[in-house]
Amino acid sequence: MRRLVVNADDFGLTSGVNHAIAEGHRNGIVTSTTLMANSQAFHEAVELAGQCPGLSVGCHVVLVDDIPVRNDVPTLTNGTSRFRTSLKDFIQAALRKRILADEIQRETEAQIRKIQAAGIAVTHVDTHKHTHLFPQVVRPMVKAAKACGVHAIRNPFEPWHSGPRTQWFRSAAVTAFSVFAGRFDQVMRDEQMATTDGTIGIVATGKLDQRMLTRMLQNLPDGTWELVCHPGHCDGDLRSAGTRLLESREIELQALTSVETRQTLADREIELISYASLKRIVNRQAVV
Repeated sequence: MRRLVVNADDFGLTSGVNHAIAEGHRNGIVTSTTLMANSQAFHEAVELAGQCPGLSVGCHVVLVDDIPVRNDVPTLTNGTSRFRTSLKDFIQAALRKRILADEIQRETEAQIRKIQAAGIAVTHVDTHKHTHLFPQVVRPMVKAAKACGVHAIRNPFEPWHSGPRTQWFRSAAVTAFSVFAGRFDQVMRDEQMATTDGTIGIVATGKLDQRMLTRMLQNLPDGTWELVCHPGHCDGDLRSAGTRLLESREIELQALTSVETRQTLADREIELISYASLKRIVNRQAVV
């Protein structure tokens, strides 16, 4: 049996991204999304979420490239008013234990609670640029999620064979980070968090088109998986948002809403689920 959560990241980034995610849900295969608590189009995203009752909404925890919700996290901001802009710098600081776990926990909790305060029932968490790959991040983040009543999280590890072969450098990096997968699994067991068997689409980020999506779906193994995607409309706001993903978001939206994609899901007997139903599936398996 194959189950698939299709999660659109960056909800709230811009109005164009918001409307594309809503379109991907209404007219395509998007089942879940993750909202950025301090994003410029946050309030519009909340409004659109209310118009899409079947869309599962989580928190896209941001620890790099933005402004924190709290103002008392100096090791996360390196003594400034903003998070580090370099993922490499963040990774090095985290691995050298220069970022306090308590700050990660408090900032994560603040982001989740801001979304909940807006009336959203937060179903799951993931992170901008997959920073919870690292044990120094995932443990305090899970504690924050559980404190907020959230019990599902993205498994940020991708099967080595699922990505496009042309993205060899990014694929090598994802494979190298898989050294942390065992510790991630242990945290999930210790904390009794619901998660998937892994995530596809990480290596394909920025390159996901119809051909690539079809190939990934055709090769999806048995189990419960997540497809991470980044649909959006490439407008002026997006171009000034500081993201490298621009025109690629339009191409992803086309693939996510195409007849071909729906047919591939049917042919492969892939059941679409959301993070709201993931917990029920995991709990049912645990009972069995």
